[in-house]
Amino acid sequence: MTSRSDRQRLGSNRLAHAVLMLGSLVMMFPFLWQLKMAFSSQAEIQSVPPDLLPAQLRWSNFSEVFQRLPFLDQFWVSIAVTVGRTVGQLVLCSMAGYAFARMSFRLKGVMLALILSILMVPSQVYLIPQYQIIQQLGWLDSIQGIVAPGVFSAFGTFLMMQFFKSIPAELEEAARLDGCNPWQTFWKVVLPVAKPGLISLAIITVLASWADLLWPLVVTSSPERMPLAVGLATLSGYQGTISPGVLMAAALMAMAPVLILFVVLQRRVVEGIAFSGLK
Repeated sequence: MTSRSDRQRLGSNRLAHAVLMLGSLVMMFPFLWQLKMAFSSQAEIQSVPPDLLPAQLRWSNFSEVFQRLPFLDQFWVSIAVTVGRTVGQLVLCSMAGYAFARMSFRLKGVMLALILSILMVPSQVYLIPQYQIIQQLGWLDSIQGIVAPGVFSAFGTFLMMQFFKSIPAELEEAARLDGCNPWQTFWKVVLPVAKPGLISLAIITVLASWADLLWPLVVTSSPERMPLAVGLATLSGYQGTISPGVLMAAALMAMAPVLILFVVLQRRVVEGIAFSGLK
């Protein structure tokens, strides 16, 4: 026989699960509605009351996206920008974070304060200086022009610095006793231990880079050299001449790589976001 406390615990668990399921449905509704619109015709989208399901799957919405946009070119630009920024931040932020966490050098506090002060300044403030630098380098309307300002992150440096501080100093002392120089200690001993922090930084950078709109919109002008976020923004500008179903189909295809990556690496994503929140 179950005791009264067990029944109360079972009832509270059921209530919690019911609330969580309701919340999940609320969170999933926009995505499900987008999915429905991507396969619907113009008449079905504008029908009142709205139809819950399309009468016939309209695959032509997806084919029209390729007619309106150089979708594959923009897709590869998005991948190149995301990979470039992610690799750059993993390398530079981990090295800078380790230096601030473990090394002693002149003006260390001043440099750290300057880097962290970037977090308090809106990115729009230094948009024009960034543009002028990229223009002088001749990188306008290019992938490297989009990638360059995002290869370093003040937040990524702070995140990695905090993680390196949590690693026991005895590991580095043992490495030095074995004859490792500072670079070998960082590369062979500390960096493998910092894998959770690197995964967290990579997840945050991938999500931010894939959805970045403002800077690529400013620095690119050719449609085939724009990332998908800018391509979708230009596509949505054709109001009245393009069906909302085509817009939803384009948005669905644009988010598909990140969604697939999330499903495949769901456990790592949750652990990484939880780690970044704790740190």
